[in-house]
Amino acid sequence: MKDKLTVTLIQTALAWEDKAANLNKLQQKIEGLQEKTHIIILPEMFSTGFSMNAPVLAETMDGPTVAWMKTMAAQKKVVLTGSLIIKEDFGANKHSYYNRLIWMLPTGQYGYYDKRHLFAFAGEDESYTAGEKRLIASVNNWKLNLQVCYDLRFPVWTRQVIASQTPRQEIAPEYDVLVYVANWPETRVHAWRTLLQARAIENQCYVIGVNRVGTDGKGIHYSGNSMVVDPLGAILYDKKDEEDIFTITLDKEHLNTVRQKFPFWKDADQFKIY
Repeated sequence: MKDKLTVTLIQTALAWEDKAANLNKLQQKIEGLQEKTHIIILPEMFSTGFSMNAPVLAETMDGPTVAWMKTMAAQKKVVLTGSLIIKEDFGANKHSYYNRLIWMLPTGQYGYYDKRHLFAFAGEDESYTAGEKRLIASVNNWKLNLQVCYDLRFPVWTRQVIASQTPRQEIAPEYDVLVYVANWPETRVHAWRTLLQARAIENQCYVIGVNRVGTDGKGIHYSGNSMVVDPLGAILYDKKDEEDIFTITLDKEHLNTVRQKFPFWKDADQFKIY
């Protein structure tokens, strides 16, 4: 049904910089999934953990992890998404590394989003190149704005864009769901939970945040707290401190009712993101 969107969140511990272990573990989880779903969402840097060791861990877009995503998406007939470390070569020994979210379709076609806001507190800006474009994907007549971790702290980047000079009666929301994949530490989990709700309320959309659990190679602990939030800011799912696979069906009728009853988004400032 086009008014429904079923999404599966995989909250998992990640083996530090061990691609084989992480992909094997995730493959078992994905292959064991019994519920029918449109999208499976993995955490940020799901194959390595949040590592700055890009020269050693980076792959190209025709590398093994992207190939693994193609296989899994085709096998389960779903969209599979999550971020990993990608290297782009530009010739003459020039290259850049990206924290890149891949949106893999079951056909093997894909889109991608390069993390816009790099976490300078951990030196991510010294290891990776920031993205410049948003990616809004479409599934089953739903539009999803895809984001990565630290992007959550910057509301302008995710704000529903209202085209300038558009008459109020003709304004339509740009997207229906905000998705954040993350490695968000437990020490700042209050901000994570609060901002996920804030993004849902201010954009009048569903918000999904998929975080990891466990402790990484730098001793940083992650409590998960992967969440699903409805357009009014109500928490539909919030799992702490343990691995979990959760499938939920989002309701377009509920979304439209909220937007029609409380059309606050039509009063938003008009602006462009460059």
